[in-house]
Amino acid sequence: MPFIDSKVSVKISDEQEKELKTRLGKAISLLPGKSESWLMTGFEDGYHLYFRGDNSEPVAFVEVSVFGSSDKKAFNKLTAEITEIFGDVLGISADHIYVKYSATPDWGWNGGNF
Repeated sequence: MPFIDSKVSVKISDEQEKELKTRLGKAISLLPGKSESWLMTGFEDGYHLYFRGDNSEPVAFVEVSVFGSSDKKAFNKLTAEITEIFGDVLGISADHIYVKYSATPDWGWNGGNF
């Protein structure tokens, strides 16, 4: 039940959004037991982000929420992949991307909880 929510300071074209969705769908498998078949993604472009008090360069804030417990080694691998994806697709440098992880034992879907 992963959800990857992205806020970026640049505009995202339809083509770029599809590429992000596809590549994030592959990357989520770096987390044990996670796959694109349960992945939900969200993109908010043109977001007003400041990093180090400046907004002259592209910036991204990416939140990854997962059902279950955290796996720091897997999260580290996913962070590397996410920064590569956003760098390749949107030209955002790795040192201008924050990735936040949240793992929860409670997750609802289809009118109930797991």
